[in-house]
Amino acid sequence: MKRSKPSWVLLLVTVVLANALWFATFYLTFSTFWIKIAVSTSSLAALSWWIRPIERDRLRLDTRILLIGLLSAVVLYLIFWTGKGISSALLPFAERQIGGIYGKGAGTPLWIVLPLLLCITGPCEELYWRGFLQDRLMECFGGLGGWLLTTVIYAGVHLWSFNFMLIGAAAVAGAFWGAMYWRIGNLLPVIISHSLWSAVIFTIMPLS
Repeated sequence: MKRSKPSWVLLLVTVVLANALWFATFYLTFSTFWIKIAVSTSSLAALSWWIRPIERDRLRLDTRILLIGLLSAVVLYLIFWTGKGISSALLPFAERQIGGIYGKGAGTPLWIVLPLLLCITGPCEELYWRGFLQDRLMECFGGLGGWLLTTVIYAGVHLWSFNFMLIGAAAVAGAFWGAMYWRIGNLLPVIISHSLWSAVIFTIMPLS
């Protein structure tokens, strides 16, 4: 059965909504950061699933998929660990801005943050950004074009943080997970990678 293609209007609506949600998450001061990002990502995931559900063959799990997810999370963590050392040596504002990223979620107990990252934020981000948006853009502009556009949009919504290091981090992570999805064609290892990486870097082995 041929998959239905969401209209450009619907696609644009989701991108506008993503910007509004990221603005509320990073810039407005109500609630706590981790709750806001969980609500934002789950809202986008639910909307994108309603527009076009993801097929089972793009969510299949086997030993190879699990290993790719686990190993890619380790690789991305090492990339960020290396990048943190280089940026801190070259950019005088890097340490302060990296601390600001972690400061966003200050005050929320780790026993709340960890399951939110593993079970909601990580999976829901991938359901929307790669499973929906990148998938649609790759259909229209090819693998390279769809990957580049999604990476730019993903980094772009993080402009609302007004944090250069976070915008750069989003671009690197978005390009990494987008390339994984483009190459493998299965969303599940990307979900595993994102969820484990974010849980480790924000709760277990932070870089600040």
